[in-house]
Amino acid sequence: MTKYMKYVDVTKCDGCRACMVACKNWNDLPADPQDFQGSVQSHPKVSADTWNVMQYIEHENGKGDLEYLFRHSACFHCTDAACEKVCPENAISYTKYGTVVIDHDKCVGCGYCVQNCPFEVISLKEYVDKNGDKYRKSQKCTMCTDRLEEGLQPACVTTCHTGSLEFGEETAMLKKAEQRVQEIKGRFPNAQVYNPQGVGGTHTIYVLAEKPSVYGLPENPKVPTSAVVWKDYAQPIGKMMLGATTMALVGAFVTNNIISRKNKDQDGGQGHE
Repeated sequence: MTKYMKYVDVTKCDGCRACMVACKNWNDLPADPQDFQGSVQSHPKVSADTWNVMQYIEHENGKGDLEYLFRHSACFHCTDAACEKVCPENAISYTKYGTVVIDHDKCVGCGYCVQNCPFEVISLKEYVDKNGDKYRKSQKCTMCTDRLEEGLQPACVTTCHTGSLEFGEETAMLKKAEQRVQEIKGRFPNAQVYNPQGVGGTHTIYVLAEKPSVYGLPENPKVPTSAVVWKDYAQPIGKMMLGATTMALVGAFVTNNIISRKNKDQDGGQGHE
C-alpha cells in the first residue's frame, strides 16, 4: 500500500504563518489567545486549538552571526506512534495514508497520549456537555486526512508560497529530502534529514539547517519503553488472562447449573419413592 509523507524544508521557509492560518480555517479551530512571547513567535507550542505553529529561533551560526531559523511545527505522524500504543480505548489509529488520527467518539480524555508523545504535539481540550459536566478529548494535527480522502493535499501545503511544504509519495519525498541536504551542505554544514528511526520513521520529515536540538527537537526520540511493554506485552497477556478467566467463570457457571439440576432431579426422584 502506498504511503504518503509531508516534506518540510526549513531553509525555504520565510515564516509567513500562512500554514497556521490555513490549518485554522480548514479545521474550524477557534482563536487561541496567548501572552506575549517576547519575540515574533505567536504561540510557545502547538495546542488543542492550534495544531501547527511557526517557530522562530534566534541562532548564532558558525560565523558568529545571529540569524532566525524558522520551523513549521505540527504532528510528526510516527510510523510507530507512542500515542497509539498507550491509548487504552484504541481511539488512536493509523490510516492507509500513514497518518495517525484520533477517534473522538472513543477518546476518554485520559491523557496517556499527551504524556507519552516524544514530540509533545498532543493536547487535551476541555468541553462542557448539556448538563454542565466537563469532559476532555485529545486534539492534534490530522494532516488533513479528510482532505486526503477527497484527493486533496493538506491545507498547510496548499497555502505555502515558498515551496517549503510539499506532500507526496513516501519514496519520492525521502529522495527529495536527501538531495536537498546535499545541495545546501555548503551553506549549512550541519544540514540533515530529520526522520527519526526510534519511532519507526515519521510521515512528516524535515530538511533541517542545523542539529535537531537547535530547533527544540529530540536528537533521537524513541517510543517509551513503558508504552512498548503496555501495548506489545501487557495488553495481549491481559486479554489472554481475561479470556481464560472468562472461560473459567463460564465453565464454573455451567458446571454448577448441571450439578444443581442433577441434585434437584435426584431429590425429586426420592420424593416419589
